[in-house]
Amino acid sequence: MTCLREAWAALPPRLRILAPLQFSSDQWSLIERLHACFNDRDAHARLPMPIARFREATSRSIHENARLLDDVETVYVDDRWLVAKPDSGPSVTMARYARLYNDDVDEMMGVLVPSARYRKGHYAYGRFTVAQPHGLHTDHSAEDPQATGEPICIARIETLGTHYVAGDYRAHDPRTQSMLEALRYWVAVPEGEPESILADLLKRGTLETIPVNHVMLMVAGNRSEDSQVTQHIAARPPAGGRHSAFFQRQYRLG
Repeated sequence: MTCLREAWAALPPRLRILAPLQFSSDQWSLIERLHACFNDRDAHARLPMPIARFREATSRSIHENARLLDDVETVYVDDRWLVAKPDSGPSVTMARYARLYNDDVDEMMGVLVPSARYRKGHYAYGRFTVAQPHGLHTDHSAEDPQATGEPICIARIETLGTHYVAGDYRAHDPRTQSMLEALRYWVAVPEGEPESILADLLKRGTLETIPVNHVMLMVAGNRSEDSQVTQHIAARPPAGGRHSAFFQRQYRLG
């Protein structure tokens, strides 16, 4: 896999707003397994994984523009978006950063998972007052009900993180499975109320937190038996909300 490592090392001059991370030997082992066969369920259990970080000036600029909105603007990257011309203000800036993010992530995925082809994406920014989407969830591919595990790259800017279920979620005991169900539907279970369960699972390490200002490689799909789709939940904003931005780009396997 020397060529893979050399291709990764050659990426920085081609990227505009992202800086690829230097991987440890364990991370390289994981990447090489995903490179050879993305639907390696044991490898999926070791995701999400940070693959890049936003350059400091970029993350600062994105956050400053997100602070100009008192609600949340969500934009879907489709054929209409590709030819649209935003009016003015933060929408222009965010559209420009979304294009750069998309281009940079495509470059990285071309190295890590060469069979990956763009499927869909969106970005959101502004003052987040509730977790969106509400509750523990997985990203799926309604366009392809037969889809197995698919690469997806997400990033949150500055202040609002995302929590995810660490490890193989099928291995959890029945009590923990019940607690995860409480977060999925945001309802009370015998183990307690969802707010207290969220805090407890974070303390125990069952849920871990994705670092902000990093691009994370995760797994989307339709819950195939052969793949472990990443289960995650947006961090709960404090009273009054918190300004942030979010970028997502999902791929199918060609």
